[in-house]
Amino acid sequence: MDQFSAHLDRGWELISRNDPRGAETSARRALELDPQSPEAYNLLGYCAALEGNAEEAVEAYRQAIALDDTYFEAMLNAAEIYIHPLRDYAEAVKMCDMAIELAETDEELVDATLLKFDALVSKGEEGLSEGRVLLDRLPPPPYENPVHTFLVGRALFELGDLERASPLIEEAASKDPKHAEAWYYLGLVRAEAGEEATATEAFLRARELDLTQPAPPWSPPRDVFLSYCKAAVGQLDAVLGSYLRYAEIFVSDVPGFELVVDGVDPRTLLLFDGINPPDRPHVPCMRVFFYQRNLERFVGGADTIEEELRAALEREITLTFLQSDLENRPRRELN
Repeated sequence: MDQFSAHLDRGWELISRNDPRGAETSARRALELDPQSPEAYNLLGYCAALEGNAEEAVEAYRQAIALDDTYFEAMLNAAEIYIHPLRDYAEAVKMCDMAIELAETDEELVDATLLKFDALVSKGEEGLSEGRVLLDRLPPPPYENPVHTFLVGRALFELGDLERASPLIEEAASKDPKHAEAWYYLGLVRAEAGEEATATEAFLRARELDLTQPAPPWSPPRDVFLSYCKAAVGQLDAVLGSYLRYAEIFVSDVPGFELVVDGVDPRTLLLFDGINPPDRPHVPCMRVFFYQRNLERFVGGADTIEEELRAALEREITLTFLQSDLENRPRRELN
């Protein structure tokens, strides 16, 4: 094996060990040997993505594509970053369309099509109809790649097609007992079907598997994350902040086992507790629990944590307090 290939192989090996900084060193050494290597830029982009540097990742992927305009893998990698965390769905769709044009096998076509579907439905209602048409063009199951079995099932679930989604997600979870995403969606499918007991079992399995996954390399220490949470609460406007004025703030990795059994989503970002206690009517909420692992899964890097925390707080306060307040107020006060 030549030195250039050895650096690339070493880089991907370090990626598998959750060491993106070491992998980045290997990628840069490969670039020293061949500055025009699309493979080295693709590896560099992957490292940047793992470290939470989305803009750097996209720049590296685009450089790889500029050097090789048929680089299918780099196109899909770029599309994933555009979808999350950048949320630039138009650019993601462009990348996926380029990849679809290049797809040579059914497996490549499914990969690119499913990513395009994710980009479309992430846009909201406007993308759902096009996403539905896109899924109908996929080769029908069964799929040789078990990952596709899950991803197609998840896509069908997102469209509300439980009848077709359920057997695919069940199959994905049964074939890979360590597939956290499959178990989580299995919980969602079963809950939608009214199978609460088996849904809880699936959610508990997903929670256990989530806890076995390593934290992202950019994950802040617990005390730093707690400071982010307190800062996000402090930055709420006067109206929203008033609901959490007396609340204590706590941080955990994920919701507790007993909370999931009681019906809390194992991947919820935060939870209000002690709402409107009868012995303290002036206190809207006594405690706020933030779940660090879940929030880190949702964001793309440390630099967006506070922003996403604030957005999550605003959503939850609106749903928990403001919406119920409006529903309970006399109609004459709402006019």
